[in-house]
Amino acid sequence: MSDDEGKPEGPDLTLGVSLGEFNNDMLLGHVDEDAVLLVRSGSEYFAIDAFCSHYHGPLAEGLVVGESVRCPWHHACFDLRTGEATRAPALSPLSVWQVEREADRIIVRRKRDQKSPARAPADAPRRIVVIGGGAAGFAAAEMLRRDGYDGEITMLSSDDAAPVDRPNLSKDYLAGKAPEDWVPLRPDDFYSESKIDLRLSTEVAAIDGKARHVVLAGGKTVPFDRLLLATGAEPVKLQIPGADQPHVHMLRTLADCRAIIASTEQAKRAVVIGASFIGLEVAAALRERDVEVHVVAPEQRPMERILGADMGDFVRDLHEQHGVVFHLQDSVTAIDGKKISLKGGSALQADLVVIGVGVKPRLKLAEQAGLMIDRGVVVNANLQTSMPGIFAAGDIARWPDRHSGDSIRVEHWVVAERQGQAAARNMMGLNEPFDAVPFFWSQHYDVPINYVGHAETWDEIAVDGDIKGRDCVLRYKRGGRVLAVASIYRDVDSLKAELEMERNAKR
Repeated sequence: MSDDEGKPEGPDLTLGVSLGEFNNDMLLGHVDEDAVLLVRSGSEYFAIDAFCSHYHGPLAEGLVVGESVRCPWHHACFDLRTGEATRAPALSPLSVWQVEREADRIIVRRKRDQKSPARAPADAPRRIVVIGGGAAGFAAAEMLRRDGYDGEITMLSSDDAAPVDRPNLSKDYLAGKAPEDWVPLRPDDFYSESKIDLRLSTEVAAIDGKARHVVLAGGKTVPFDRLLLATGAEPVKLQIPGADQPHVHMLRTLADCRAIIASTEQAKRAVVIGASFIGLEVAAALRERDVEVHVVAPEQRPMERILGADMGDFVRDLHEQHGVVFHLQDSVTAIDGKKISLKGGSALQADLVVIGVGVKPRLKLAEQAGLMIDRGVVVNANLQTSMPGIFAAGDIARWPDRHSGDSIRVEHWVVAERQGQAAARNMMGLNEPFDAVPFFWSQHYDVPINYVGHAETWDEIAVDGDIKGRDCVLRYKRGGRVLAVASIYRDVDSLKAELEMERNAKR
């Protein structure tokens, strides 16, 4: 919509546009009050909603790849023919319109009826159990139903809330810029209407691979034909005196986030322990709430291990511009009420403490079940574990990555969702290897950082643009090969890097 007039942007597509009006493969216009993107792919033309169904990203600023369009913000992907959201983080489809060509003019007609393509084979297993209520577990259950699976789905979650948009917990919702009704991934009635047996506050005690059932904490059993293990990760707890006090928090669940928000109503000063992505997103969110923030971390620079020295310096400077005080190359040794003692000998005062020193995968169930473990649950290209019929996805899964050529485990939201979707199809027997390029985004005030690929080590960082000017692409290389790309406000370059990695993947 146009900000100054409140009217849809671009031409009225029902009146038609000439071929000469296309400067590239996309043209933003409208049909009545709907913003519509007209897309040229080869010799065909498509019309689709102009904004992503995830966070309303402008698809006109994205990338057309074959008969799909990719969102510039968080790399969701939509089928131009059907409007289907084919790649997370978007889950809901977009509307599509009928397009006709008359001589040298393209005319958009009525909105087309939508039907999700049914992919579930007739011989799909009848009972699927999902352990975990996070990104991977939810995405799997949702994809099963979207693909037409009509068997039993039981979802066992230790959380007390239905699946939520976890990235929001450290970003806009925590900052007070998004209402809580944005946080659930689906309304509560979605599960009953989709016939997904969601059991909250449910602890799984064991997996019996031979008997093909899981044992709940109370002794009851739940049978399965296929099982998805998506237990996720849990925050690392600091083993220091005072870490169990009421004003000391970690952030993983909606309940954790609510508790931190409640604390900000009285807190004037906070200490964030850890300069990770979560820790610094929390710091930014608390500054949005006008809470004084001190960050304590052992690193020389925040995020240097993932992003390198120059980007680490930029992130620190950005937070300092917003009033964050860093205490780097130091650590917290004790929390005594409001007194926070540091290893270096100084002390801080804080009404609120948030611990964000990383997470560790929840592997206990997998270990007890006898699954192959190697710093995570080992899976093959189809995300199946060492035990037939049992799959793993999300933070716990270590899979053979075609892009780096390594076996990797990644703790990213979009990766978990895409693995859940892939696991759903493979549990139905569709045999589709997981080949998505890892992607994540991090938000610091008004600055987004996008990252595609995976580079645990590198021997060169090639910088294109100006990091301090917030207009850059960084390519992390090893042996001359690009393993990962980070960017700020270079969304199309980020999408192109993802596409190039897909096409150059090791086979």
